[in-house]
Amino acid sequence: MISAKSLILSAALTLTAGAASALTCGNTGAGYEQWKRDFAWEASQKGVTARGLQALKATKYATRTIAADRGQKSFKYSLSKFMQVRGAETIIAQGKRRLNKNPSLYANLEAQYGVPAGVLIAIHGMETGFGGFMGDSSVVAAISTLAYDCRRTEFFQPHALAALKLVDQGVITGNTKGAKHGELGHTQFLPGNALRYGVDGNGDGRVDLYNLNDALATTANYLRGKGWRRGAGYQQGEPNFAVIKEWNAATVYQQAIAIMGARIDG
Repeated sequence: MISAKSLILSAALTLTAGAASALTCGNTGAGYEQWKRDFAWEASQKGVTARGLQALKATKYATRTIAADRGQKSFKYSLSKFMQVRGAETIIAQGKRRLNKNPSLYANLEAQYGVPAGVLIAIHGMETGFGGFMGDSSVVAAISTLAYDCRRTEFFQPHALAALKLVDQGVITGNTKGAKHGELGHTQFLPGNALRYGVDGNGDGRVDLYNLNDALATTANYLRGKGWRRGAGYQQGEPNFAVIKEWNAATVYQQAIAIMGARIDG
């Protein structure tokens, strides 16, 4: 999940302009090891401790992440083509079954956060096929590689810092697997958003976005934090569609979530 405004994190997550400018980005892996050493120093100044720094040190330049970042094309599709490629009808059918199987879970989430089941289920289905595939790339390596890469270094550096903080807190480890852009868990949170909005949804005392209850609660908490209005509509032109835009920057993705959500809720 790469939100249109995910870069707007708390001050604790954000590298200062001076700190960011001290880091030399690159478009190949040639300078990555030096960048890691420089970023480790910056991270230590921002409160990252031994576990997070060791996780960074152990990373290797993620060539598959760079290839995926350079090769994105699905968001150029028309809405109908995008929904066909993403299997919208299957997501809707499975989503309705999931809602019917566990209505109390989604009712409780809506009661607490104001976000209806259809939206949460549509996001879950779109992001990981309901947890069927949550990624096979190292979260720390992927997000660190993107923070080093010159294309969007300012966007990804706060998320890389957050990933190291999540390691420090024991939420993830250096071996945790996620998507190729460093998203993690059932609904694919970027590390900065996981750190800021993470919720212990099952009451076990820890945030684990690979646990369904925690992931759904965190997703609902994120949407509420971005301005979700309880009871308001979420189709295009309605108040909460602006919040769906915060989830993903691609218009076809936003439209698909709204359409699928309404059909699942209906």
